[in-house]
This record gives sequence, C-alpha cells and structure tokens, in this order.
Amino acid sequence: MQTQTAHGTNNGETEIQVALTARGYPIVIGEDLIAAAGQRLKASLADARFAVVSDANVAALHLAQLKAGLEEEGLFLGSAVVAPGESSKSFPVLAKLCETLLELGVERGDCVIALGGGVVGDLAGFAASILRRGVRVVQMPTTLLAQVDSAIGGKTGIDTKQGKNLIGTFHQPSLVLSDIAVLSTLSDREFRAGYAEVAKYGLLGDAPFFAWLEENWRDIFAGDTAKRRHAVETSARAKAAIVMEDERETSGKRALLNLGHTFGHALEAFAGYSDRLLHGEAISIGMRQAFSYSVERGLCSADDAARAEAHFKAVGLPTEIAAIPGDKPTPGEMLRLMAQDKKVKGGNMVLVLARGIGEAFVENEVSMPELTDFLKRECAPQ
Repeated sequence: MQTQTAHGTNNGETEIQVALTARGYPIVIGEDLIAAAGQRLKASLADARFAVVSDANVAALHLAQLKAGLEEEGLFLGSAVVAPGESSKSFPVLAKLCETLLELGVERGDCVIALGGGVVGDLAGFAASILRRGVRVVQMPTTLLAQVDSAIGGKTGIDTKQGKNLIGTFHQPSLVLSDIAVLSTLSDREFRAGYAEVAKYGLLGDAPFFAWLEENWRDIFAGDTAKRRHAVETSARAKAAIVMEDERETSGKRALLNLGHTFGHALEAFAGYSDRLLHGEAISIGMRQAFSYSVERGLCSADDAARAEAHFKAVGLPTEIAAIPGDKPTPGEMLRLMAQDKKVKGGNMVLVLARGIGEAFVENEVSMPELTDFLKRECAPQ
C-alpha cells in the first residue's frame, strides 16, 4: 500500500497529501479554515476565480464569511445555493446549477468551491467535472460525513430512481479544506449519521481505531476538539491511503470503503433519499447486515458482529430495517435495488463482508439463494 504524508503546519493545521501524480492534492484539517480561505486559495490556485456552491442551510451559516474572504482577494465570482437534502442530487438540479455557473462567468481556469456536506460535494464536483469539459473544484466539507469520506477521493454523482450515485464522474479536487470548528453547528442526528462513516474505517481495516472509538465516542459527541480532530484525521488518512492505491476502484481495494453500502444504498433508495433515512443511518443498518451475513456464512465470529452492533446502538444509530419510519422493503425490493449497485459485475452480486473487526474483504461470489434467505429474515415484520 502506498503511504500518504501527513504533517503539522506552523498554525496547528494537519496536512495529508493524496499522492496521485498530476492529480494529487492536500487535505488540510484545522480550525477556522473558512475565514482564512481567501488568502489560502489565492496562494495555492493563483490563476483562478471562485464560484461557491452551497445549500440553503450551510449558506446561512458560512457563506458570508467565505464570500468576504474571497472578495477581499478579488476572487469571488458569485454563488449558487441549492435546497438541502439528497433530492438535490438530480438531473434537474444539476442542469440548473451548470447554467448558473456559466452565467456567473466561470471559465476553464476558474474553480468551483463545494461548501457543504456530501450532497453539495457530489453535486458541485459533478458540475465542475462537466462544465466547459472540466474545471477545478475545491472541497470545503462542513459535515462530519463529508470531512471523513465523501470530500476525499474524487467521486462525484447524482442519484436516479434506479439507485444512488449511478450517474457521475471521477474528478479529484485541487484541495480539501476540513474546518473542524464547523462541526459544532451540526444537529445531533446529522453528526451521529456522519459518525457511522468514522466507525466504518475501524471496522474495515483498523481494529485499534475501532477500540479507541468505543472508549472515546462520548467525548467526540460532546465536542472534545482534540478527539474530534483525531477521529477526522485518522479517517482521512485511511481514505487517502485507499484512494492512492485504487483511485478509480479497479483493483478492488477501494471497494472496501463500501462496507455496508450495498445494503445501505438500497435502503436509501427505498426511502426515497429523504429524511426518513439519512445516509449514515442507512450505512449503520447496512454494516450490521454485512456483519450478520458474514456470521451466517461462517466468516466472522458472532462476538465481533455483536460488538459492532452494540457500538452502533450505543451511539444511537439504527441497526434494523424495522427502525425505518413508515413502510418497509420486501426482500424482492431489496434485491432489485441492490442489483443496481456499482460493484455488480456480469449481473453477479458483489458484497463487502468481514472476517472480523478490522478485516473487511470483497466477496465476488455471493450465493443468491443464501442472500435471498438472509433478506427474508431481515425484512420480516418484528
């Protein structure tokens, strides 16, 4: 595995370098990065002007500060604000956003800033990748989920009725600025949902980190800055290392990041990409299902699966389909939606399973009868 460099800077920031030859970029983690973004961007992307994409909730909190810094440096082209929520990852919103960016005067040498969570990052990144056949993008993630996962690695996309992120591109950012201070503005539910992706890194390949989370999650949730920062930095390093080894998900290594996601994305699609089920909540259920299915296959100990489930429950994340408000999916609906997963090859289902905590692997030969029986039990009324 390649290793990425990570070092502290003079102002207490941490920089993690994602080494992808010409497409490499730094992830900068620290506090109050939004306020100082104008000067940093002028120094690092000297020839660019910037158009900011955000959602209404994030814009109300952070856009004015970012705009002021960009205007002070003479770099601000304007902003585009979309509605909050997964529903903005759609063709109509993408089309309108591209038109708006063109109207703002974005040229090939300019840059789009994605200021927001995973939805904004995916949408703005996709728009940047196709605008004028590709302009640069800077990711400024404002949610825990985006800081530890979606803002890193260059995946962009929108959703369709067939499934999540099925239309998109690989478009690496020029820079990721993760401002830890903004995490204090998140709702408890949104922070908790983002934490599911933090726990994922321990479960897929870092058992000591998962053990640390078991001991320290209460402090992370309570706002302990040092522990929040450690959680973000550890997760970002893990994501960067996997992206460097398998940038475009061709070797299978990057697929490990989808632990629980085949199940979880199907649940998100069933729930209509709505507030009924946030992404991290769906992934929590999906990771529990991946561990449970691994136990049934004789791959993982029941103790490890129970430990993972107990942690999700302790932090208040859902672990059962029964926890989804409203109607529930049938086994047939789950299979239909899971079949749209991007890892499906030749019509064969591919799952990320586990041999234990910190030992995820890609299973390319999933038995459909066994999976169907498992889903029948998962979807049974409780």
